[in-house]
Amino acid sequence: MGLRKLKNIKHGGKTLTEILESHQRFFRGQEGGVRADLTGADISHADLREINLSGAILRNTNFEQSDLRKAKLPGADLSGAKLGKADLRNADLTEAILPGADLSEAQASGIEFFRCDLSNVNFQNAKLRNVNLRLANVHGAKFSGADMGVAILRETDLTGADLSGVDLTTTLMPKGYAGAQAKIKGA
Repeated sequence: MGLRKLKNIKHGGKTLTEILESHQRFFRGQEGGVRADLTGADISHADLREINLSGAILRNTNFEQSDLRKAKLPGADLSGAKLGKADLRNADLTEAILPGADLSEAQASGIEFFRCDLSNVNFQNAKLRNVNLRLANVHGAKFSGADMGVAILRETDLTGADLSGVDLTTTLMPKGYAGAQAKIKGA
């Protein structure tokens, strides 16, 4: 089965296409624009490539198995969002808010997570190659089994993050970080 199209997804009595058009007007400061609020929406198995949801409210939204490659999500509130098995390669999530989100088994390589709130995010078995996690809040995040090759964790406080079973040999770690700490949750 293929991915769902935007025009076939409804939330709050409107199609996703209509919501996005209004959000674009809001984002540009044009009359009639409204910030997208897709709280609790089911947008799973959807083709959302290159979508612009900058600053959108996406709390508890279900994006499972959706294609979000190159999506623009800076400043978006994705608290509690379900992104398991989603394809987020090269998406921009700069300063996004994701506490409690589920990105288990997500394809999330090349993502800009700079200054994100990633507290208590589930990244278990996710592909996180070449991601930038500088200055992100990762307290309580679960990275076990994730592929973090060439990830940037400089200037990131890893206290309380679970990095068990993660190969960090090519990961750029915070200055003074001892490799043994990766196995100690809450080190």
